[in-house]
Amino acid sequence: MVRPKRCRRIASLPDFALFKPAGVPGRTLQEVELTVDEYEALRLADYEGLYQEQAAERMGVSRQTFGRIVESARKKVAKVLIEGMALRIQGGEIEMTEMRVFGCADCAHVWEVPFGTGRPAECPACQSKNFKRAQEEVAVGQGGGRRRHRRGGPGRKGTGQGRGARKGAGRARGRASSATAEPQTRTENEE
Repeated sequence: MVRPKRCRRIASLPDFALFKPAGVPGRTLQEVELTVDEYEALRLADYEGLYQEQAAERMGVSRQTFGRIVESARKKVAKVLIEGMALRIQGGEIEMTEMRVFGCADCAHVWEVPFGTGRPAECPACQSKNFKRAQEEVAVGQGGGRRRHRRGGPGRKGTGQGRGARKGAGRARGRASSATAEPQTRTENEE
């Protein structure tokens, strides 16, 4: 029994799905099908110039599998070019990568970048370096920040153990607070 194929991660679908020689009616041409994961492998290896190991990581496959995918894609493209055939991009076991949204403060341009590609160097519209991750709308009851620890630490705003205005706020565990700290007062609700 053949093992099922794992879905390959792709950043985006191609803008164009069919390529053919100019001046030749499409109905008279034989077609070669390039799967979307083969298209992505060509994009990562040949267009972006990534090493196979880096590209394989982005697609969520092993380096050997990536090598087989890109080899198959190159053979198909070479056949299309040499024999004057049509190339159709479709099919394959794929899943879309999650995207990060950035917004430029200078020109208000908003764009998406897939996870795992690193932070963009500049805004693609105005080349400004004054941009940041766009904040997505947060539903009521959901937190918007990153929290690594249950009781504070990295990811929480404020000082101390992230306890806010509750008992022990602003003090590290078992240590005296600094001289500039305000005195602690307890309310009936906190005891």
